[in-house]
Order: sequence, then C-alpha cells, then structure tokens
Amino acid sequence: MWLCAFEPVNLATKPSESPSDSPSESPARIRSQRAALIDDPSLRGVDFSHRYGTVVDSWVGELLGPIEGVAAIAVGSYGRQELCPESDLDILLVHARPREIAPIADRLWYPIWDAGFRLDHSVRTVREALQVADRDVKAMLGLIDARFVAGERKLGAELLLRTRELAHERGRRWIPPLREDVRDRHARAGDVAFLLEPELKDGRGGLRDLTVQRALEAIAPNVECEHSLHGSSSILLSVRVALHRVTGRAIDQLYLEHQDAVASHLGFGDADALMTAVATAAREIAWHLDEAWRAADVWIQRPRRHRSASPKALAPGVELCDGEIDLASDAAVAEQWGLILDVARLSAEYGVPIARGALRRLSEESPDVGDQWSRHERDAFVSLLGAGGSVVAAFETLEQYELMSRVLPEWSAVRGKIQRNAFHRFTVDRHLVETVARAGTMTRSVSRPDLLLVGALLHDIGKGYPGDHTDAGIVVADAIATRMGFDRDDADTIVAMVRHHLLLASIATSRDLRDPGTIESVAEQVENVELLELLHALTEADSLATGDKAWSRWKAELVEDLVRRVTQVFEGRHDRSEVTLDVDADDVILLARAGDADIYVEADDQTVTIVTRDRPMLFCHVVGVLAHLGQSVRGARARCRGALAIDTFDVESPVGRPLDADQFGRELRRAFAGELRLGEELARRANQYERLKRPAAARPADPRVLIDRDPRGIATIVQVRAADRIGLLHAMTTVLAEHGLDIRHAKISTLGHEVVDTFYVVTVDDGHPIDDAVRLHELVLALLHVLPASSGPREPRSLR
Repeated sequence: MWLCAFEPVNLATKPSESPSDSPSESPARIRSQRAALIDDPSLRGVDFSHRYGTVVDSWVGELLGPIEGVAAIAVGSYGRQELCPESDLDILLVHARPREIAPIADRLWYPIWDAGFRLDHSVRTVREALQVADRDVKAMLGLIDARFVAGERKLGAELLLRTRELAHERGRRWIPPLREDVRDRHARAGDVAFLLEPELKDGRGGLRDLTVQRALEAIAPNVECEHSLHGSSSILLSVRVALHRVTGRAIDQLYLEHQDAVASHLGFGDADALMTAVATAAREIAWHLDEAWRAADVWIQRPRRHRSASPKALAPGVELCDGEIDLASDAAVAEQWGLILDVARLSAEYGVPIARGALRRLSEESPDVGDQWSRHERDAFVSLLGAGGSVVAAFETLEQYELMSRVLPEWSAVRGKIQRNAFHRFTVDRHLVETVARAGTMTRSVSRPDLLLVGALLHDIGKGYPGDHTDAGIVVADAIATRMGFDRDDADTIVAMVRHHLLLASIATSRDLRDPGTIESVAEQVENVELLELLHALTEADSLATGDKAWSRWKAELVEDLVRRVTQVFEGRHDRSEVTLDVDADDVILLARAGDADIYVEADDQTVTIVTRDRPMLFCHVVGVLAHLGQSVRGARARCRGALAIDTFDVESPVGRPLDADQFGRELRRAFAGELRLGEELARRANQYERLKRPAAARPADPRVLIDRDPRGIATIVQVRAADRIGLLHAMTTVLAEHGLDIRHAKISTLGHEVVDTFYVVTVDDGHPIDDAVRLHELVLALLHVLPASSGPREPRSLR
C-alpha cells in the first residue's frame, strides 16, 4: 500500500497561494471570536483555555466536515486544552485514504494560515504516527496528550488507544531519552521557582514537566499524578494566559517588566504575591516530577510483582519498608508530633524517601507542637539539620505537606517568600535550608555544631515579618530557641548569631582592617571566640547559599583576615599601635624599583600598583582606565611619599582577562593628557549596556550616602550604596576629587545588583577629616546626583 506523509513543519505564514475552495468567511469569523475571548476579562487561565479550545474545535470540525477515513487530532497545548492567546495550533491529520488526503489537508491548513495562526501540522497514517512516536520522544509526548477533535472518531480512537498500548509495551525504551531531554531543558531554562524571570513552560517545575509526569504515568503503572497538581497547573496556566494577553506575544518567560501587569490582571495584590504563587506552584510540580522519576526507576528495576522484604524498625513507630521510610501500623501519630522529626531525620540519614502514606498520616493526624520541646525532639531536629545535602530534599518533602509549619509555626511567614533580585538565588525558606546544608559541612570547625545549625536555619527568619529583618529575627529566634529547650546561654548565642549574621561580611568588605579601632569594635560586639567561630562559619554558609556573586576568594580572604585579627584581641595578642596611611617598608622597595619612571605599574591577576607623581584627579583617572580596560575594582589603598603617590588596587576581571600593565600605562598617560575622555567613554558604554542587560532586581536599590568618622580620627568615612552600573566608581571618585578630597583607602563591593563602596577621605589642603557640616551636606548631594536616580535619602546619614 502506498503511503503519503507530510513531515511536521513550523510555519507562521501560509504559502503564497491558497486553494480556491477555502472558506472565505471562516478566517475572519475565528479571528473575531478569538479577539472577543481575549478581551473578556472574566476568562482567565483554565476557563479561557477551555473556551478558546472549544471555539477552535468547532471551527476545525467545520473546516474538515463529516468525513470517513480522516481524523483531526489535537496535540501539544491544543491537545491538553491549554491554549493561550498566542499559542500555536498543533494538529495531526490521521488518515486511511492516502490517494485523497492532499486536498483534504489543504482545506484544513489554508484557512488556519489565512486566520493568522501559527501552525504545527503533520499528516500520517496511524502506523506512521506510531512509528515516529516510537523513535522520537517529543512525538511520543505529543501523542500521549493527544485528543480527538473532528472527522472519523473511530480512527482517532484507534490512534489514541494504540498510543497507550505502545507506551505500556515499549515505554522502558522511552525513559532514558525522555530523562535526557528533561535534563537538557532544565539546564537551559533553569528553575521556575527560583529565577527572577522564570520560563513558565520549559523551566524546572514548569508546564512541560506536567506533560512529562503524565507520560511517566502512561508508561509506568506505579506512577500516579497527584490531584493536588491541578491547582499548581492552574496557577501557571493562568499566568501564561495573562502574559500572552498583556504582551500580545507568544512569550513564556515572565520578564520583570511584565510582572506587575500580569499580577494586576490576575488580581494579585502585587508582583511579589504573584511570584510567590508561581514559585510555590513550581516547587510542587518539580517535587512531584522527582517522585515520578523515582517510581519509574523502581518499576524499571522491579518490573514484575515481587515479595516485599520484612519492615525494619528504625525508631519507635518508624520503619524502613521497600526502600522508604514509613510509619508502623500501630504508630501513635495523634499523640506524638515528634514523629514528624523522626521520619524526616531517618529519611535524610538513610537517603531514602518518605512513603506517601506516612506523609498523609503525619499531615492529617499529627497534633500541634507543644510550648516546650523534649530533649529527644530537639536532638532529632538537630540531627535532621546536620544531614548535609540530604536535608534539602527532606525539607522539600515536609514543605509539600506543610509539615515544616507544623513543627515551626513561624516558618509559614517565610514559606515560599520570594526575593526578587538576581543576588538571591532562592526563596527565603529554601535559602535558610540551603544555608543549613552548607553549614553542615563546617560543623567540625566549631565547638557547638548544634548552635551553628540552628542559627543557620533561623538567621533570616525575620524576612517574613515587617520591619528590619534582623530586628524581627532576633525576637522570633529567641522564642524558637527557648521553645526548643535550649538553656539561656545557648539561646542567647543563637540570638546573637541572628543579630550579627551580616557583621563579618559587612565590616570585612567595607572597612580598613588595619585599623585597630575597627577590630576592637567587632570584638566588643562579638564578645567571645565561640560566637566568632560560629559567625565565621555562618557567614560563609550564608554567602554560598545566597548565590554565585555572594562569595568569592577575595571576600573569603577578607573575612578570614578580620576573624584572625579579632581572635588576636580575645587572646590578648592584638597590636593596638595606630596604623597610619603612610608608606611602609614594602613601599620603600617598590619606590626603588620605580626609579625615575613617570608612571610605574606592577600588575598580576588580582593586584595593580601604580607609582606616579601625585596630581589632582589621580584616583578617578586610575579607576576610570581600569573600567575602560574591563577591570572591576574591589579595594584600594592610597598613600604618598613626598611628591609621589602610591596607589594599590585589588582588581577582578569579569571575563577572566588579566590586566596588561603596558597597555594600562599607555591608557593612563592618555587620560592624564586629556586624550582619553573617560567620563564620556564610560557613559556611552553604560548606555549601550543598559539597553542590552536584563534587570537584576525587581526594585532598584535606593541610593544612600552614609558618613562616619574613622575611629583613629584621621579620615572621614564616606559609604555609598546604589544600583550598579558601568562607570559608577569613576563618577563617584570624580565627585570626591572635585570637592577637594584625597582618597586614602577604599573598599569596593558589588552585591549582585548593588554596590557598597566605602572611601576613607581627607581634605587635600590639610590632610584632615572633614569637620564642616555644610561641606559634608554638599558632598552628599553631589554624590547622590551621579548615582542612579531614585527616591533615596537626600541628607547625610551616620553609619552608626
């Protein structure tokens, strides 16, 4: 038998000529109907998709007409009845009459093109369709979700039935390529729950993952799609429909600039509430997909019915059965809320999942947590926290059944709370658990691992409450630590970890660590070595769990240096002699190497040192040239020897390109001679970059200028916090120079979307700190003028 098949083609426009018998009015009618549905604000999400799908079904049936031997099959989002305003139509024309199929296909495709639809189309026999699905995992996914629309129902039913049979018979062959396809897709699109601008379809936890779960359910008999996923699916579909509506485009990435409009369209209070709902739905979908993969793997390994091994008792009421942590049939769930902790702890320790039945029993029967934990309950909780990477999976499982909020009622305040900037990788609750997992690798470096783990879990708990998150967190952490049964000293230590969890990183990256006053101030706040070591470990764990930009070798070395110096204070070995800003012995050697050179440069991968004649605008010229050559400045120290200036800069190349010292010297000479207009060049590059870059935060950081006096009394400290942009450091240092100030020391930090730059300055005329309040006020206004515009404070503020 001769077979005719048209391979799938993606076409946004129709061919140049359409058959003369195409219905002339139907394209205009369907366009009008589609527009009316899009303009109806009462139709959202599932309701819109079903109404739209019904209209398209009717139209396709009208175009195809009553016919035997041909069936129109909806696949993709059309098949799932998830059409969005700008979705493609994905139609498979199944036939049993090859010699007559071409004109029949034409009378279906051409009106669809005429109506302006993007069309994914194919024409196949049942046999051909099954052959393609057997070798192409994406075609298989489409057929599993397929739906009969028009034509001969018996033919359509035959295809759908044989697809299910094929899935059962040959499904094992599909699982490896399906898993690989999912991994590749997740690697490209990222995690919907934790991205600033998530990809609603292809990301991990997105709509395509629901399709994969249905495919696994069709393949493996032990995989079941949870009814609860309908709510998560509905949320993501509603957001996708709204996104198409507000943009008028077929986009599935929820960009920042559209989030407010989508939130308003769907009736959310604000974009934060929208993104929290998206994150919560995506986490549920991702967790259930992981569970589906696990069940499918079990089915592959044990395809036939087998005799279960006898349960192994692990703790009172808890047992290991068939590779899962389960509750014994006689477990007193209603009398012991602590069974939640025992089950989670053992799941993390053994690296095996918790049985669904056990989770449901714990969710439905566990009593409320009492006002005071027992020692066993606290130990079980600490053991869970100390399980390393396994603690993340255990917490995610507890989260799906809202059991963490049962254990810690305060947890509900941070559950799913989004942090809408690129600096923070995770929602608040997930960040806390990730910090615990990181801290779990550092327990041997501290004398109280239990306090480290609990402090790590609670350090940002205040972000779920109004006001400053540290102030709120202190109150919440004190209540939790007391309830857990820690004695007063231990509870105070946990509270102190929350109070000071930002201290070490903040001081290390913004202050001169050679300043004895700075070191003594930190020691006075920390009070003892035990808390210092806990804060050191927490600082690293917190930074690593925050995101890729929150921890670096540079930051680690600064924190290590600060901890070493503060430890010396506690041990009575701290050198309290005041350090000046003058040259030291190493600088004398450097001056000798520089000789009579007008500009002498030494550079390696991390440091650039310049020796040259002191002159106005020297510092801003140097940082401008460094920016011009693609180098980011992390810190700086400036000092003078007679008429010579010695400036040392800690640098980092975002693209990994080391600085060419000779090229730097040539460009610096051009800048001194006025041949290189750095301000104009950097402004031009900043404008180009701003047009291309994606926003790094939902809300740009408000600019702030804070003023303080150096504890040594030899400089004024000017700290600037603002949204980052190219040339910002050059602009700020130019302002300082124009106001007659010398920069003697600088710490430059970039925290994702925000810079925190600290300058130790003295007046050029007498080398003293600034004492004139009017001069300070004018300096602050000038600095605010060059910072990215915002409604930030316009008055000098104290750092203390």
